[in-house]
Amino acid sequence: MQDAFVHNISFTEFKLIGFHNLGEWRPLLFIPYFLMFFLSIVANSMLLYVIISNRALHSPMFVLIGLMAVVDLCGPVLFVPHMLLSFLFGWNGISLLGCLIQMLFIHYSGSCQCTILLCMALDRYFAICRPLFYHKHMEITNFLKYIILPLIKNGVLITTVVCLAGRLSYCATDVIDHCFCEHMALVQLACGDISINNLIGLMTVFLVPAVDFILITVSYIIIFVSVLKSGKAHLKAMNTCITHIIVIAFTTLFALMAFMSYRIRNNFSQSSHVFLSTMYLLFPSCCNPIIYGLRTKEIRNHVLKLIKHLKIIPL
Repeated sequence: MQDAFVHNISFTEFKLIGFHNLGEWRPLLFIPYFLMFFLSIVANSMLLYVIISNRALHSPMFVLIGLMAVVDLCGPVLFVPHMLLSFLFGWNGISLLGCLIQMLFIHYSGSCQCTILLCMALDRYFAICRPLFYHKHMEITNFLKYIILPLIKNGVLITTVVCLAGRLSYCATDVIDHCFCEHMALVQLACGDISINNLIGLMTVFLVPAVDFILITVSYIIIFVSVLKSGKAHLKAMNTCITHIIVIAFTTLFALMAFMSYRIRNNFSQSSHVFLSTMYLLFPSCCNPIIYGLRTKEIRNHVLKLIKHLKIIPL
């Protein structure tokens, strides 16, 4: 009778208890995550300001770096403040609607990052392999087409995933062993059949980050072959490519490990799942502005001028 009563309940309020097995040490997580969050906000804000305020940085590549900074600002803001409050004060509660909204924006933010990285690879392809056609293909109308259409596709796929999750009944428990509402972390609490949710989730993983990664890889293979044939003519452009590859490697590694850890049998603890998921969103947002700022000469020079202007370092 008790089991029958439980299965007639669908929870509408949940508790996010990621890293709960750390016990009394859990509040100490506030320090590293707050420092990473602070670094992400400051570094991406500075990068975005530098790009917006300098006309010399309004070319397609720097606009894409600026869009990446916007995504890197939005991603952590969607879950880190709630997570920090949970670490310090145990404020773990979230409604089902709030959970679904958080899921939608977090996963869409991650998909935007993949799309922007693909556009960066496309920009480098035209700059190095088809320089005579660069301005034609990367003019504002084509430039927007390359970004808007994939973003619409990502939005449709992720909205479908979230809507399917919203139709489930959650009667097993109201406790989510995570720090934010990741798709599989919520869906696995449902008491009904979740095979469709799992299938659509896998399709979304394949059609967004996996396909983007394949296209990016193909683009850079073509670029490397072209540079090797042309000698030292494009070494400066190749430096930018190496920067992108570093970012792509970190982003893809954390993303695929986080997605597949729920679907492939492994020995990961639940805290490892949570850590991978938080790093997938937070680590790139901390590293991207530093990598672009240090390795991109034009941005580095403008950042140094800004720092000197603010008198953060002596002239």
